[in-house]
Amino acid sequence: MTPHPLFDRRRFVAWIAAAALGAGLALPAGSWATGWGHGWFDREHIGTWAASPQTQNATQVAREFAAGTTVRQIVRVSLGGVELRVRFSNELSTVPLSIGAASVALHAGGAAIVAGSDRTLTFGGKTSIVVPPGAPAVSDPVHLRVPPLADLAISMYLPAATSGTTFHNVASQTNYIAPAGGDYTQAVVMPVEATALNYFFLSGVTVKAPEHAKAVVALGDSITDGTRSTPDTNSRWPNTLALRLQEGRHTDHIAVLNEGISGNRILSAGSGPNTLSRFDRDVLAKRGVKWVVVLIGINDIGNSARGTGPVVTADDIIAGYRQLIARARQHDIRIYAGTLTPIAGSGYDFPAAEVMRQAVNHWIRTSGAFDAVIDFDALTRDPADPTRFLPAYDSGDHLHPNDAGYAAMGRAVPLSLFRH
Repeated sequence: MTPHPLFDRRRFVAWIAAAALGAGLALPAGSWATGWGHGWFDREHIGTWAASPQTQNATQVAREFAAGTTVRQIVRVSLGGVELRVRFSNELSTVPLSIGAASVALHAGGAAIVAGSDRTLTFGGKTSIVVPPGAPAVSDPVHLRVPPLADLAISMYLPAATSGTTFHNVASQTNYIAPAGGDYTQAVVMPVEATALNYFFLSGVTVKAPEHAKAVVALGDSITDGTRSTPDTNSRWPNTLALRLQEGRHTDHIAVLNEGISGNRILSAGSGPNTLSRFDRDVLAKRGVKWVVVLIGINDIGNSARGTGPVVTADDIIAGYRQLIARARQHDIRIYAGTLTPIAGSGYDFPAAEVMRQAVNHWIRTSGAFDAVIDFDALTRDPADPTRFLPAYDSGDHLHPNDAGYAAMGRAVPLSLFRH
């Protein structure tokens, strides 16, 4: 995987190799180390990466893991820090989840980790845990200096045969599954039997960050999740936003948490819990969240129009938005809305759907209900036919952006929204 320019991997790897133990490592040179001095360890954890748990829909079959399988999953953090915790999730399963061992390390590419960077994860001091159905499990903190926009490899060993029922479907990231029979959680180069473009039983990473650090949650459906973006390139629009925030002198303390779920709806169950029901879990329960960007509703509209979901009206969607607004403001969170992007030529191309999309977008733009509006529709539509995606931004299904479209969306979010 090509390292991000803000992360000089060669310098960082050389520093790691020269160090004996992580807790006593000297700080390397580089802008990402700024502020990691006295007082850091008195600060609190804040989310730096997230993936919203969901369950399989009727057309999906859960991946089965044989007893003794190690899974290594790769995540791109937004905010750096000196200490981290990992959150595993069994929240949508009906049977206990046994984690026999787990570790976190800096990713070196493929299924490999940076030698010397691996840290054993413990849970209440124990190296294994059984997570009850419906519950998450948060690891004890471990010291690991993580630069912003770095890739982590999180490995978990499943001692018992396990069905991957709590998962995140669209990872847009290659994750690695070892042959059954060995605990490879701390292997520098893990053997690989299979790969998956999903996340399993993994929902978050937090870091100990500066006390003024804050987070913005991107809450939405597949267009926030990054569906049809190029795997292993971190081309989702929230990734571009995270990059821009890190490059800004006044915004490099802000994390971005992507809580998009492909197929998600605001009002009814589709792929994963509806947005209203998961708002507490994915936004309000997260420490340090000061802003949320909502881009949701097109799946309610499209499925209603084609008869594959509950019938809804524009007023129903708007009522859902008003609930999100009210709940965000109860927690002093500023809430911004993205307008719904074009659908002509897609599987949602029905006259009733387009009428409803336009009505919802008109309300978003003119009601003043949200704290700000990000006009993704105006950005991505074709001026020659505003009901369609601009060809340069169309992934080919006329519903989702391509990498260029996602990058344009991430660049279109004004950074001034996060300076107050």
